[in-house]
Amino acid sequence: MKALTYHGPHHVKVENVPDPGIEQPDDIILRVTATAICGSDLHLYRGKIPQVKHGDIFGHEFMGEVVETGHDVKNIRKGDRVVIPFVIACGDCFFCRLQQYSACENTNDGHGAAMNKKQIPPPAALFGYSHLYGGVPGGQAEYVRVPKGNVGPFKVPPLLSDDKALFLSDILPTAWQAAKNAQIQQGFSVAVFWRRAGRITDYRLCATAGRGADLRR
Repeated sequence: MKALTYHGPHHVKVENVPDPGIEQPDDIILRVTATAICGSDLHLYRGKIPQVKHGDIFGHEFMGEVVETGHDVKNIRKGDRVVIPFVIACGDCFFCRLQQYSACENTNDGHGAAMNKKQIPPPAALFGYSHLYGGVPGGQAEYVRVPKGNVGPFKVPPLLSDDKALFLSDILPTAWQAAKNAQIQQGFSVAVFWRRAGRITDYRLCATAGRGADLRR
């Protein structure tokens, strides 16, 4: 398959790499139909994040069609169209039971703990975001292996096109969480600041509007 791979700061290229396969019984294999470049990817591209290795595949905002499932996958079937969250979570640990999936204790065996004196365990694994976060190949590729297929992926209804559903992977939840943390309530007026106009701001506005705030351009 073709994938976007890292070869040093400011040096990425599309090249042929082996297709992913099922490694664990709860894996799924996804044929990627849409992916995005996040501002966070630019940190990787510029060499600002440690433990990014030559050949690593970027991409944590993606969706696609399921082409294969492990035998323990229960909720997703071949042919399903799904969006994949940025975070890889086990669904069973202390933090996952609290729905704090980004702090999952079981998916990241990277070296994040070595970066702090208190040896605090690293957070959850992330797709395509260095070996500090599990070294899991990302979705800027034709196919991707998705671990923990019973936890993260969620089905997309036919009425949503890829260009709308894709933002459920990272951008829209980020905006929604900001609105939630700010305790925005019905009747509030809010200001949304962003460096660039465009669709990202629109999704932030939508997330705020969903909580009942008064939005004015």
